[in-house]
Amino acid sequence: MSISDLLKFGSKKADEHAGAVKDAPAPKGPETVVASKALPKFISALSHHESPVLVDFGPVIGANVAFFGEHLGCKLHIEDLATEIDKHARANTRDALPAALSGRFTQSDQTVDGVLCWDIFDFLEPAAAKALAHQIVRVLRPGGAVMGFFCTKAMERSSFTKFEIVDETGTSLRHRHHPGSGGAKYVLQNRDIIRMFDGLNVSESFLLKSNTREILLRKRT
Repeated sequence: MSISDLLKFGSKKADEHAGAVKDAPAPKGPETVVASKALPKFISALSHHESPVLVDFGPVIGANVAFFGEHLGCKLHIEDLATEIDKHARANTRDALPAALSGRFTQSDQTVDGVLCWDIFDFLEPAAAKALAHQIVRVLRPGGAVMGFFCTKAMERSSFTKFEIVDETGTSLRHRHHPGSGGAKYVLQNRDIIRMFDGLNVSESFLLKSNTREILLRKRT
């Protein structure tokens, strides 16, 4: 069952909601702030739509809700997919993830303007990644945008990350602690991403110093 929340805000309402949201406590010690090249381009793509519909695969983060409400006035669907992954990991039912992701999204075909994947694909086996990508392509409108972070090195174990927008342009992201247990990270090659997102074109691709690839895809019109 989906835990999606539908949040529709103008800038004032977004600010009010952001003050009411209680995020998970931050870990002790400094949190990394990194530059993003793809996120500003993603925001720019959505700014051309009136009241765009945005699906966010991260958890509810007050600062992000306020940012998207103020800059886009969007309808925001929150989907914390790390929680879904954790649930199946604890139950030892990761084989059921493809079916769970296929049935999770209730949006009709071609009704979404943008999808923020963050790094969620890093934590999915090929079958689950393919199932999720199929749903993204299905719900995305022609001309819609998708942004994702993809690792270039596999890891046996890694924690989830909460990505918090910390400036007015969307160029800086704070990497915050996510309470989920995390898991293995899988590498997707560029050709695999292109094949998986059949119907979308790679609009922008950036390889960061952290060896993370930021990719912006657009649905063909």
